[in-house]
Amino acid sequence: MITVTDSAAFKVKELLDQENDESLALRVAVRPGGCSGFSYEMFFDSELTSDDQTIDYGGVRVVVDPTSAQLLKGATLDYKDGLQQAGFSIDNPNAQRTCGCGQSFS
Repeated sequence: MITVTDSAAFKVKELLDQENDESLALRVAVRPGGCSGFSYEMFFDSELTSDDQTIDYGGVRVVVDPTSAQLLKGATLDYKDGLQQAGFSIDNPNAQRTCGCGQSFS
């Protein structure tokens, strides 16, 4: 299962609070596509399934489907807000190769 840093959990909580819908969870997924073979997806989702893996990070429910969980094992979701880099990023030890955009891997 993916690990979420404190800064990422804080930012996600902030965004979820703006949505004002307690049924939402952060879904992190891996889908075929992108310039390196797989791409990451992150979105708020209220439609959870019985085989989803769910974990709570500081009041933020993070949900991963079983197929994505295999590809995200040991990965870390982080959030940075600085001059050089801003936004969410995923550090995935399973990625053998990544592309320049940082959104896809193989």
